[in-house]
Amino acid sequence: MQFKINPKNLSTTALRVIPVLQGNAEGLISDKLGNISLSKNLFSGKKDTNYSLAIESQVVLLLGLGEDPDYKTMETSFRRVLAKSSELVEKEVLIDFPDSFSREQIEAALVGFQLGAYSLGFYKKEKAKDYSKLKVEVSMTIDKAKSLADRAQKIAQAKMEAFKLVDLPPNKITPEYLGDWAKNLGKKSTLEVKVFDVKKAKSEGLDAFLAVGRASAKDPKFIILEYRQPKAKLHLGLVGKGVTFDTGGLNVKTQGMHYMKSDMGGAAAVLATAQVVAELELPVNLTVIVPALENAIDKDAYLPSEVIGSHAGLSIEVIDTDAEGRLIVADGLSYLIKNYNVDQVIDLATLTGNSIGTFGYECAALFSNDGNLSHGLQQAGEEIGEKSWPLPLWETYGKEMESEIADIKNFNGKPFAGAITAAKFLQAFIHEHPAWAHLDIAGVAFGDSEFSKTKTGTAYGVSLLLRYLENQL
Repeated sequence: MQFKINPKNLSTTALRVIPVLQGNAEGLISDKLGNISLSKNLFSGKKDTNYSLAIESQVVLLLGLGEDPDYKTMETSFRRVLAKSSELVEKEVLIDFPDSFSREQIEAALVGFQLGAYSLGFYKKEKAKDYSKLKVEVSMTIDKAKSLADRAQKIAQAKMEAFKLVDLPPNKITPEYLGDWAKNLGKKSTLEVKVFDVKKAKSEGLDAFLAVGRASAKDPKFIILEYRQPKAKLHLGLVGKGVTFDTGGLNVKTQGMHYMKSDMGGAAAVLATAQVVAELELPVNLTVIVPALENAIDKDAYLPSEVIGSHAGLSIEVIDTDAEGRLIVADGLSYLIKNYNVDQVIDLATLTGNSIGTFGYECAALFSNDGNLSHGLQQAGEEIGEKSWPLPLWETYGKEMESEIADIKNFNGKPFAGAITAAKFLQAFIHEHPAWAHLDIAGVAFGDSEFSKTKTGTAYGVSLLLRYLENQL
């Protein structure tokens, strides 16, 4: 997709897209289209509406955004252009922004417009419309317009990578694939990448990680990405759960298993975040860890009631092999904190169905031992449209995870407070780090969407983490 910013001569044959705010529709349409007038009954700029009309050789698409559109509204509205109005698009599109639009509104619009080109039909004989050579003219009265468009392209590309990592099938997205993905990113960016195989992971004491992955024919990979900037004042550590497919292990899942390719939504988010942070050259230090494996079943599968080790040195009683995500994230957290001097630690994991029972599909469950970190993530999420809401980490819940035979157990076996007790389990492995946050993204990383007939990846976490980081600068 090729962007041309503020062309001197606006195309008269391209699809012309004009975003319209409610309450200003009549004046804007008159300003942009001359003597054309529309009845308010046909189009008033109301949120989630659109209206198309032809003026001589040009087709015009008016996008209604409501009175005060937030970032997510802008992104979604513009995503619909290519995703739902493809019949209006030929070789060229002109996006004609009103003078009143802010940099943030334009960024969200340009990100969303590009996301509209994403299609799930990777393996279809008849491919979706190819927008790779689409010419996009952008008219806007903003300083440094070219850099704004470049930034929007990098954000959109990272989010589409996150979409793809979740949406592609598990015979494609394997632990080895994620390791190779990270290595390839390292070759074309300033990221340093390490990928531990089984032998190296064993020598590093990643025993809980290895226990979960030992039944799979696909070897686990422990992935580390390091991004460094000389002027950085913050070192953020990220851990993303990377279960590329989850059968549940010997506590096998009894329903919805075909959705379990999405159990690496946390990994997708932190990998894509590493990509966009490196491409934008943000003045921060970033260390990203992805424990990647399959939770499979064979003669070597780890057993319910088995006691396993961990990187932190704690013994773990395995009550449920389907509570595997917390085991590998625990090793990821411990390794990160013991080997890197990170100021803050955030993990993202599709960890518990209980988080969905609490919040539905509206927001992530947020846990943190640091009020500023928790508030910062909440604020960033509100600004960008990737919401989270805090739940407590009271010690009473920690007692639920006490084991008679080991230092801790991985599941309390009770049908309540499951997201909280999982978070308390993870907290036991952070070596008392004072600034840690856990985002349980089970309800927001993969779900129903107006852009697909089936559940798809959402890239939840990419925009959230980027906004959070930039708010710290």
